[in-house]
Amino acid sequence: MESWNFSKLYTEYYKRAFLFAKSYVRDEMAAEDIASDALIRLWDTLKQETVEHPLALLTFILRNQSLNYLKHEAIHQEAMEHISQKRIRDIHYRISSLEACNPEEIFSTEITEILRRTLASLPEQTRRIFIMSRYKQMSIKEISEQLHLAPKSVEYHITKSLKALRVALKDYLPIFYLLFYTHLHSH
Repeated sequence: MESWNFSKLYTEYYKRAFLFAKSYVRDEMAAEDIASDALIRLWDTLKQETVEHPLALLTFILRNQSLNYLKHEAIHQEAMEHISQKRIRDIHYRISSLEACNPEEIFSTEITEILRRTLASLPEQTRRIFIMSRYKQMSIKEISEQLHLAPKSVEYHITKSLKALRVALKDYLPIFYLLFYTHLHSH
């Protein structure tokens, strides 16, 4: 059996090893890694024992490494697909939810009743400030001047109202945002 050194082994077999791996893994960088690694393993074996058919052993090593790569890739793809499926389901849910959203129903009796009941449950002053702010479109400054209150106090009452409404409309959160979500200083 002729004597091998790594350089000779590399020159003789690298290109073939690379092309073999690439034809299965279909990824150039992965094929380079597999070919280099297989040649190192073959070299380690050749240093320790006599090998009748180095090319056959190299093919066996390449086959196993390519298989490992593909199995790992398959698991990775399935995981990605599972994530994608979840994302797709979520998007479909949001699409059907939006399609089912009837703008006329946003102001349906049910929501109107929830609003009326919630506002009625608030203390007089809080309710009054909220109505001035959200329905009469008055600014915090205008409300504080009209009611002789500090602006911070007006903000407190508006925040308190919004919290109560957010809880009451928890099943209609997108609608809550649509109706009431504005920054306190926007008026």
